[in-house]
Amino acid sequence: MAQRLSLLASLGTATAALGACAPGGEVPEERGQAPVYQGVSTILLDKDLVSLTVALTGTKDGSDVEAYGRCAAAQYALDQGFGFARQVRTIVKKDGRTWVGDAVYLLSAERPEGLRTIDTAQAVAECEVLGIPGQ
Repeated sequence: MAQRLSLLASLGTATAALGACAPGGEVPEERGQAPVYQGVSTILLDKDLVSLTVALTGTKDGSDVEAYGRCAAAQYALDQGFGFARQVRTIVKKDGRTWVGDAVYLLSAERPEGLRTIDTAQAVAECEVLGIPGQ
């Protein structure tokens, strides 16, 4: 009986070790690791249209990338004197261990129509609480 339990424990350890392997030689991200924000690149496309590219590591999916882009857009809009921003599109890709978000936002003084509008002052405050930088 003791040998059987020992064998099961060994198989469980081996299975867990194999489960940690990722295809293609990638090393999986550690669970519980905090995202590392790599910075924001901003391009003004028009007087009220901005493109932002954000990058981060240490996350398991694209939701942190979208949040980082939202915080960056809110901070940029607030810095430029705009009270609102509306997300036009966001494209999220993974390049090795780095997640990259490419987003476009429409900036406005008045609340724009649409479902993805951001009150910039409120969003910046929320981002600070969550520890997500805006720049």
